[in-house]
Amino acid sequence: MADLFPEIEASASGMLALDSLHTMYWEESGNPDGIPAVFLHGGPGAGSTPKHRRFFDPAAYRIVVYDQRGAGRSTPLGELRDNTTPHLIDDLELLRRHLGIGRWLVFGGSWGSTLSIAYAEAHPERCLGLVLRGIFLCRRSEIEWFLGGIRTVYPEPWERLSGFLPSTERGDLLKSYYRRLTDPDAAVHMPAARAWSTFEGSCSTLLPDPGTVAYFAGDVVALGLARIEAHYFMNDIFLPANALLENVRRLAEIPSVIVQGRYDMVCPSITAHELAAAWPEARYRVIPDAGHSVWEPGILAALIEATESFKRTGAFR
Repeated sequence: MADLFPEIEASASGMLALDSLHTMYWEESGNPDGIPAVFLHGGPGAGSTPKHRRFFDPAAYRIVVYDQRGAGRSTPLGELRDNTTPHLIDDLELLRRHLGIGRWLVFGGSWGSTLSIAYAEAHPERCLGLVLRGIFLCRRSEIEWFLGGIRTVYPEPWERLSGFLPSTERGDLLKSYYRRLTDPDAAVHMPAARAWSTFEGSCSTLLPDPGTVAYFAGDVVALGLARIEAHYFMNDIFLPANALLENVRRLAEIPSVIVQGRYDMVCPSITAHELAAAWPEARYRVIPDAGHSVWEPGILAALIEATESFKRTGAFR
């Protein structure tokens, strides 16, 4: 089974001004003359970690990792103003030009898959290939599943999510959490952020993983993820309904692989199945013993195999 590449340090990093409000953290590692590859983190709002560098052979890839606006080390943390999917697409293009990269391999999971698809549909000529995991198209049905239907499989985490709110606020979890998450008082928004984020962490792995839940409970991850996620859900990711699926033919010429955990409860397999049906040129791999997390052994191995295959052939075998 494939494993992550060894730990490496960033060889360059910086803060890129996006506008008068937002500044974006970015870093590079690996081979400066290698295949450019950019890692798009999940959430939206979860931020990146040094571990994300390790999906790519550092001898072969020029590895770009960054924090989307409002997330991780980007500032201001959790900022919702001027934070939409079109902004994030433009930010990727600004970063690509800033780094002098012509085309790159785009790698994203969960919300990272959403943004990867949106970016590639807007700029297919800039994509060497796509590596996508845990497909999320942010349709209303997917949001309703995440905040409601998932209780059929994860009743205990869902009850904690719902039970955090007073009974009078449980009729619409999204609106109630959004109201609390956007409250300027940290005594109001931080407990709500931890409740939302730990709920997602609790549902992300096939088997219980306290380490995953603890990571989601950290202040930076919780605030960025919960606030920005609720913001994007409230606004249907600021794109026309079903736009990503309807425009998928724009990706037909891009070498692509879709990796999906069979028992992914955060982003259920039906979404990846529908995407693959509309996009037969993409290679579709269902991992039979995995949930949502990128760190599930079967998913991790498939992603490493994908970057290794692309390194050797410029495609996915």
